[in-house]
Amino acid sequence: MSQALQLAEKGRYSTTPNPRVGCVITQHGKIIARGWHERTGQPHAEINALNSAEGDMRGATAYITLEPCSHHGRTPPCADALIQAGIGKVIIAMQDPNPLVSGRGCALLQRAGVSVQTGLLEAQANKLNLGFVTRMTHQRPWVRLKIAASLDGKTALTNGSSQWITGEAARQDGHRWRAASCAVLTGIGTLKHDDPQLTVRHIETTRQPKKVLVDKRLDIPLDAKLLQGEEVFIFTANSDNAEKILALNELGAQVIALPDAQGNVDLQRMLHKLADFEMNELLVEAGSGLNGALVHAGLVDELILYLAPHLLGDVAQGMLKLPELSDLDKKHSLELQDVRMIGQDIRVIARRLSENSGRSEGK
Repeated sequence: MSQALQLAEKGRYSTTPNPRVGCVITQHGKIIARGWHERTGQPHAEINALNSAEGDMRGATAYITLEPCSHHGRTPPCADALIQAGIGKVIIAMQDPNPLVSGRGCALLQRAGVSVQTGLLEAQANKLNLGFVTRMTHQRPWVRLKIAASLDGKTALTNGSSQWITGEAARQDGHRWRAASCAVLTGIGTLKHDDPQLTVRHIETTRQPKKVLVDKRLDIPLDAKLLQGEEVFIFTANSDNAEKILALNELGAQVIALPDAQGNVDLQRMLHKLADFEMNELLVEAGSGLNGALVHAGLVDELILYLAPHLLGDVAQGMLKLPELSDLDKKHSLELQDVRMIGQDIRVIARRLSENSGRSEGK
């Protein structure tokens, strides 16, 4: 199963919106086939493994990181293929988190006389597909907030200058998170100041993440770099500017009005909408205002913080604009997951503590 998980990891940048899945088949104690899901619309891990096998597979054991599908989707059911190949036992790391299909693949195998076992290295399999699990169980993507800051927690000077606080190694690492994400989100303030592309440039990838902009008043310039390349989703509270919306539509952007009672973009509804668009993992690269709003609303699952060995001073711009606390009991508590050096910078990965533990970790 450990090898199956390593195979599943190979699909980190390419399988979205599908989960990352690996499969290893053994016969008489020896591995006879391996496969992983490489890209949406292409054969699943089980099919790739079966196609790579040589000889008779009757009675063989398949180790699969996720319950085999039992329905016709973009590809035929994998459970049927395992049965037809004569697989005698299937060991599964975790059941499909989709409540509409969970358990059906296992039941189909068992009805055909195949022995089924679940739960082997389940935590590792869950962690590999946190976004898919979150979308299936909570109807929203897993939200990662990425921030590059000085050691004293500042992201830019008061004049907005921020390139580059962190070193090259940290920036390359940040692009790996972009490549693994279904979409990258930013706010209109960051767009106006930096005119970002939000593309993966420092590592090889077979696809680019989609782009998401929070733009309350629909102030995006029509020549913004964000409007080039991959599909763009613009969430706004302004649905009155029909001419601007038409112009953005003609440039390939999809404008979605989701105002809340205060006239801002309803961030929670936005995440549900992104789940409707089959987005599993959302990477936020925004300014302190949008960062703070997402954290304050309890919508950030994971924080990726790069700390550079610099000091910018108290008046420089901070990471998160949050309401002042009058009681430490109201602090936003995090659980450290990983701390390591990336080049000359420190990378901290932390997850929020939540009563709903299914959203905050893959344990």
